[in-house]
Amino acid sequence: MGRLDGRVVLITGAAGGIGTAAARRLAADGARVVVADIDGGAAEKLARDVDGVAVQADVTRAADIARMVEEPYTRWGRLDVLFNNAGVIRVQPMLEVTEAEWDRVMSVNLRAVFFVLQAAARRMKNQPPMSGSELRGKLIHTASIAGYRGGGHLTTPYSASKAGVISLTRSAAQNLAADRITSNCVCPGAVDTAMWEQIDREWGALEGLAPREAWNRRIKPIPLGRPETPDDVAGVIAFLAGPDSDYMTGQAIKVDGGLIMGD
Repeated sequence: MGRLDGRVVLITGAAGGIGTAAARRLAADGARVVVADIDGGAAEKLARDVDGVAVQADVTRAADIARMVEEPYTRWGRLDVLFNNAGVIRVQPMLEVTEAEWDRVMSVNLRAVFFVLQAAARRMKNQPPMSGSELRGKLIHTASIAGYRGGGHLTTPYSASKAGVISLTRSAAQNLAADRITSNCVCPGAVDTAMWEQIDREWGALEGLAPREAWNRRIKPIPLGRPETPDDVAGVIAFLAGPDSDYMTGQAIKVDGGLIMGD
């Protein structure tokens, strides 16, 4: 018996990095998993691996959000946990950011997070509590330590969007507590994923750095002395999805090896 037996989970941005690690971990812990991604083929492959259900969805499109959130209800009659994980980044000097680039990052990283959680919460509030819990549902979002510290001169829109996710997490917690729905977020640091490969490539091109030099600069000050893996984050997601975190809401949990300590 797994700790998440019977809980139905929807993961956005599931077909890579933290999303994939979370899908594998939650499925291993007994959850029924719906994996959603803009890359439908990758979502299908992951769904086969975790004995779950795949949904091709663009989280910036209202029709796709509605269809995605409806899938677990069609399959199992409820949705217990939303892991709101889809995100994008662009590395560029702050003074060169265009309106289109700003809007793209905000559309995926913040606007979509709100409308996905809104769609999920509207359904969750009218369903019976989860087995063995007083809660009707749990919302989990991917923020970043960049939401605390800013992104220097190269990731301003991304950092602003993740600060917004932290604020949105707390607003949702306050607004949905009476409906017995919790809202928390994780704030990863430097995670060894395809997104960080993109950051390393774009940062290196701007500053003439060798491959992996930007990455090595980022991980050097980590107090625990090693890079972060998607599995490091997935373990915290499993905790937030499970019963031991039922009395937590409105929290932004740093999972960064000690890069940021305190508020």
